[in-house]
Amino acid sequence: MKVFESLCKLVPIAHATSPSPFTPLSLLPGLFTLTPLTIIAQRTVRRGTSLLDPLVLAPGLHLQPTATDLHKGEYPACAALTSGYVFRVENPATVYFLQRVGRTGCLTDLKVSAQASSPSRFLPICGEALASLGYYAAVGCSVFAAQRVYALNDIWGLFFISNLIFIRLVNFLVLRRRSRPGWFGAPEPGVQGDLFILLSQDRWVRIRGPVDDLKALTSGTWLCEPTALETFFGAVVKLLVHANMAVAGRATDAGVCTIVAMLLVNSGLLALENLRIRSLSMYGRTMEAVGEPKRYLRRRDLAEQLIRESGRDDWAVAMGLIVKDRASAGKSEGVTVTM
Repeated sequence: MKVFESLCKLVPIAHATSPSPFTPLSLLPGLFTLTPLTIIAQRTVRRGTSLLDPLVLAPGLHLQPTATDLHKGEYPACAALTSGYVFRVENPATVYFLQRVGRTGCLTDLKVSAQASSPSRFLPICGEALASLGYYAAVGCSVFAAQRVYALNDIWGLFFISNLIFIRLVNFLVLRRRSRPGWFGAPEPGVQGDLFILLSQDRWVRIRGPVDDLKALTSGTWLCEPTALETFFGAVVKLLVHANMAVAGRATDAGVCTIVAMLLVNSGLLALENLRIRSLSMYGRTMEAVGEPKRYLRRRDLAEQLIRESGRDDWAVAMGLIVKDRASAGKSEGVTVTM
């Protein structure tokens, strides 16, 4: 009994000597950080990783490695109008971009070209500085917030921000290792390609450009499977994100308000930038929309137009756009895809 009495006497003493008790306000930085927003993952899909990524701190930063899941498991059927072969788009990043630019009942035209100004996927694109103003503004906001917390002499608040930067740095290094050019098929230099893609929700996309560039953006995968070491660092990052909530509880009220304001402003800047992006950059290639989507009253009308332009209908039969008995003789042999 004397042991329990001594423990009870120690409890109020510990609370009385606590320099910075938890308050509801101190929970906001950790809760905002853990908010399951995919704004950072969305930008990663369209622009890849950048050397400035560790300085872009926003809610959901721990979800950046899940960028490969944004396409929701869809691998749409794709037909080569020049050869009649039907296959699937296997690159998750490309599928997600097509889902964003596609419109129900409309045909969206895209073009693929080489990216001469920035052959690396890990550096900002100089030619699109205007579209990336939100990204650079988020970098400036994070630096300003860190400087503000430092001026307040808030050690715990500065440690919270430093922990977020470390988490972003680890994700940047892991994703950079995983985003290596993989299998693109046999090279076909100088050959032009024309692809028709049938997405869910009756969204239709047509992509034209050099065959080698089309293969680089539609075949293989964007991120290879993580190794055991990369999986380990991913688990460490997830633990650090949750442990950061305890760190925020020791920060001052001014430091907490600064961190919360930084997270809110950066989330808004990145969300606006994601709405402005109309192109996909990957492996030194760029895929962007051409003109406005063209609406069709019937899918049959679209199929007949593409058949006239391509001069063959075997791909339409394989995709189920027209019935086989109406296809032209001698061109009905195609690779059937199970939809």
